Amino acid sequence: MIYIPDTTCRGRSSHHFSNGPTITYPAELAEKRWTACRDFHLWPEASLHTQWPGSGRMGDPVFDAYYASTVPSLADHAAEQVSMRTAGACLLDRIGPAILITHSQGGTHGWLWADARPELVKAIVAVEPAGPPFQSTVAKASNAKRFGITDVALAYDPPVDMTYSESPLQTENYEAANGSTYTLQQEPARRLANIHSIPVLVETGEASSHAGYDEFTVQFLRQAGVRVEHLKLAEKGIHGNGHLQFLEMNNLEIIELLEKWIAKVT
Repeated sequence: MIYIPDTTCRGRSSHHFSNGPTITYPAELAEKRWTACRDFHLWPEASLHTQWPGSGRMGDPVFDAYYASTVPSLADHAAEQVSMRTAGACLLDRIGPAILITHSQGGTHGWLWADARPELVKAIVAVEPAGPPFQSTVAKASNAKRFGITDVALAYDPPVDMTYSESPLQTENYEAANGSTYTLQQEPARRLANIHSIPVLVETGEASSHAGYDEFTVQFLRQAGVRVEHLKLAEKGIHGNGHLQFLEMNNLEIIELLEKWIAKVT
């Protein structure tokens, strides 16, 4: 059985004004970051993007159909994650053990569901999850991901000191080979108490912006004791993918790889 849930306050789980303000990403941003990134060269790998069907620009029927399907989301990421953690725990209580497949913004939900119900989450496939740790690359929010991979609390061992609400984890910055700066926990690092025993796969496309920083998410998870593998599609001979891989021309090839990993760990 496959369940495809909408985020709370979004899509079929309709928004109410009392939930707070919403945000909608403009079509121009979608072009630059997801569907026609090769035309804008915002990161080095963008020129490798070949798998989007069509031009990826406004006026192209594929792009227009895709963008017409998008809906607003809560502007407050922490509120969204609190709501999704509650909803996810309720869903898992109802359906029983599950393998979570997450993508992008939904990556935070997978970590939170696993933290809330570790006995019911058998594996996590995180396709380009929101990252890198302690940063926000699209919304450019300040004080993003205070708990490393989420904006709201996860269970750490030893527990974090919540009296330091702005910076509950002690961190250290590092210089990456590509010249960017990334952030991990200071050593000795706290362990993710409820997630560390769950097998995790982080998957990254060749031409996506995530090609430059998913490895930092993987490093954070390993530092926190998580059993994580990093699948880079290009290293498996699958080339040209951006961030919206499930809509791209070679999506079935990618699914085959993910299914093989799931079969291996479950």
